[in-house]
Amino acid sequence: MKERIRLLFIILILIVLGLLSRTIRLLPDFVGDAIWAMMIYCCWRIILLRKERFVSALASLASSFAVEFSQLLTMDWLVRIRSTFLGHMLFGQGFLWSDLVAYTVGLAVFFILTTRIEERNQ
Repeated sequence: MKERIRLLFIILILIVLGLLSRTIRLLPDFVGDAIWAMMIYCCWRIILLRKERFVSALASLASSFAVEFSQLLTMDWLVRIRSTFLGHMLFGQGFLWSDLVAYTVGLAVFFILTTRIEERNQ
């Protein structure tokens, strides 16, 4: 339970950092996309806590890619969801190949960093 609470706290920090990344124009857009993938990884860690970290990483990469590819879908109900603030933050808007790179790099950096931290704490 303590690990899940720690992950929830990290998710809150990542949400704040992600929102800030969109307001600070000096930061390129890919920073927010990388942070989003990090947050998704933490969500999967909460669900898959007893599994290897690599399983959570693969699930978060698959989820991030699925969300990005879903942006190619233009069904009215999905467009309406994406037009809301929360829908836009969760599901994005407009497919970009560069977002896939940002998710992958952000996730890889976060995975390596958290793995090393967790290994040191054991």
